[in-house]
Parts: sequence; structure tokens; C-alpha cells
Amino acid sequence: QKNLLIVFAKNIVLGKVKTRLAKTIGDSGAFMVYKRLFDITEEQSLKVKDATLRVYFSDVVIRSKWVDSEKYVQEGENLGERMQSAFKQGFEDGYSNIIGIGADLPEITADIIENGFNELITSDFVFGPAEDGGYYLVGMSKAEGLYVFDDKPWSTDGLMQLTQQEIGEKADSLVYLDVLNDIDTVEDLKKSGLAGEFGY
Repeated sequence: QKNLLIVFAKNIVLGKVKTRLAKTIGDSGAFMVYKRLFDITEEQSLKVKDATLRVYFSDVVIRSKWVDSEKYVQEGENLGERMQSAFKQGFEDGYSNIIGIGADLPEITADIIENGFNELITSDFVFGPAEDGGYYLVGMSKAEGLYVFDDKPWSTDGLMQLTQQEIGEKADSLVYLDVLNDIDTVEDLKKSGLAGEFGY
């Protein structure tokens, strides 16, 4: 098995998840939204065919989630270090195509992830750009690509553009998947397919 899917999941803790959203709808509201997104991510990631699945939790492994998958706790001071560490371990373990996703995307599907793996057959990188200028999915087909996690402005609207520029300077190849919207603010929630579930 040469494909590895990594899910980076923030532990569901009241007051610690979706803090920007919580400023508008409160901690308990943000908690419920993130729990729903977490469940969507679990459901869709488990449907992905022809890939090993590893889940990296932010603080502590949750035994009741992703029951039969490999589970770890993230290592690193910032998001870049945590992603780089997990990808590096995957390459060291012999995987040739690795994709990472977060756990806060209402529109993520197994098909989107599988499409990402298909693109890695002929491309060095695949990205799923987010509407806010970041990305919801990152994949690479060589360990030399770990440089994309170094010294980046995480959680800013210039992240994808800066990453694309760096990849171009190194003459590596890059493919984009569909642009999707992750939920960070109440405006994001209102635009999402979950709006009705939460009364928006």
C-alpha cells in the first residue's frame, strides 16, 4: 500500500475549538459545530479506498474515534512542524504518496481525497485551496517536498500564494483540486451546507 492519508484532528474541547467562530456563537455553539465537522471527516476519510489512514490528534488519542486506524499525538511547536513530522514519518515508513487534511471541512468527501491521490501519480504536489487563502488538503509524492512546511504564515490569507511561489521557484509540479470553504467564522457557517442544522 503506497498511499497514506493523514488526518490532523484537534481534540474536541469546549473553549478550545473554533475560537474565532466562538466569538460570535459562543463556546458551546462552536463546540457543536466542530463536533459535526469532526464526524464528517471521520466518515469520509474511512471511505477512502486504497490508502492507509493515520489520525494525528492535537493533544490525546481518542480511542472511540477511527477505531481501527493508526492513531498518534501530533508533535511540533506549530502547524508546519506538526504536519512535517507526520509526513516525514510516512515517507520513512515507505509510503510514496501522502495526503494530509484537517478535520474542519463540511464539504470534504472521499472522492476529493481519492482524486488527490490520482493527481500525485504525475505531480509532485496536490493542494485543495480554501476560500480564505489557505488550503484544506496538501499532498506530495516525494520526501523532498517537506520544505513546504518550513517558515510559513499559518492561518493567513497569503499562505497558498506563498507556497505556490516557493514550489515554482524549485521547479516542482503542482495541481489544484476544487476550492472549498472551511468554517472559521459565522459567515463561513452561513455559507456552508451545515447552516440549516445550526439555525442559520
